[in-house]
Amino acid sequence: MNTLKFITAGNVDDGKSTLIGRLLYDSNSIHTDQLGVLQKQSKNVKNGEIDLSLITDGLRAEREQGITIDVAYKYFSTHKRKFIIADAPGHEQYTRNMITGASNSDVIILLVDARKGITEQTKRHASIGSLMGIKKAVVAINKMDLVNFSENIFEKIKQDFEEKKKQLHYDEIIYIPISALRGDNVVVKSENMPWYEGKALLPCLEEIEISSNAKNQARFQVQLVIRPKDDAYHNYRGYAGWVLSGSYQLGDSVKILPAGIETTISKIERHQKEVTQAQAGENVILYFSDNIDISRGDTIVKTNQMPREANQFCVWLCWLDNTPLNLAKTYILQHRFKSVRVKIQNIEQKWDIKEWQFRPADEVRLNDITQVTIRSNQTLFFDAFTEIPQNGCAILIDETTYNTVGACMFL
Repeated sequence: MNTLKFITAGNVDDGKSTLIGRLLYDSNSIHTDQLGVLQKQSKNVKNGEIDLSLITDGLRAEREQGITIDVAYKYFSTHKRKFIIADAPGHEQYTRNMITGASNSDVIILLVDARKGITEQTKRHASIGSLMGIKKAVVAINKMDLVNFSENIFEKIKQDFEEKKKQLHYDEIIYIPISALRGDNVVVKSENMPWYEGKALLPCLEEIEISSNAKNQARFQVQLVIRPKDDAYHNYRGYAGWVLSGSYQLGDSVKILPAGIETTISKIERHQKEVTQAQAGENVILYFSDNIDISRGDTIVKTNQMPREANQFCVWLCWLDNTPLNLAKTYILQHRFKSVRVKIQNIEQKWDIKEWQFRPADEVRLNDITQVTIRSNQTLFFDAFTEIPQNGCAILIDETTYNTVGACMFL
């Protein structure tokens, strides 16, 4: 099966880091030397037990405060599947980190404290996961040991979430009662909850199927123009970059954007070796049969697979800066290696976390999720985020401070 990328999200102290630690520990994915370090660092745990949350809370500030700040990535595998985990912060002020992790995930695990039920942060994280195009969600109701493994509490939280899920766009939601600290229903089924008839979390993740709605169209953006201009490589002119989606083959007819000039691929290099094909995810150098003026940020597409073209477009905007959005201000939109100056034309609507619905808005502040219309000073070539996410996202930069102030997903 393919590699599954998933993100954990929830309130502070809901047990995200402990859950990931339990997954790694019980699946024998922690090295012996790392276990020794964890045993020394687990000073405040009774009976010599290991504090599994320390596996992902790697920053000193995280360990001192007992919270997750950065997005920690962990890799492990079973005999059925490989996994990449993103442990996202629960604090509202670190929503930007959560967006980063969710943008590359196939599944979101929403942790809910059985004692607290659905909270505003649960709604916020569920909303972000949905807006970022994640189609599969696991609602892991944690700390069931602290409510005597009550089936009634589990069913009540499940019902609360079911009532709100209509506003979200998940294809499938799975509910699992767990205790990350004790290991109940994490890797193996728990004897403490015989009323639960589903699978434990890890077997569920091993078997969950991920279907992609993304278009398999070829997208390549030039990162670097390679032209040595010395005697040995007098006529050398290559264009390096990452294949965002689809594939390119030797002899393909392509179009250079924004120039709109057509040419053919004369050579493809990968790792200093000539190849006949370049696949999505590969870093390659492309060569063309014609001598064309191509610059960093230019897009190379197949002639029959054109992207969207516009200088006014609509995006989901997640605001990441303490300073509110200023409609009178000019910002820089960084679309991978292409930079354009833009102005926000209009704030269409804002996501109401409490009500799980959009409302009219006239301002955008830190952690707001809004739909806005943007106008750029140059034509941009892009795809809808739901179709080709690698070519459907951008960041917004303050042109005076150069702070990253927003994350954009093209609609």
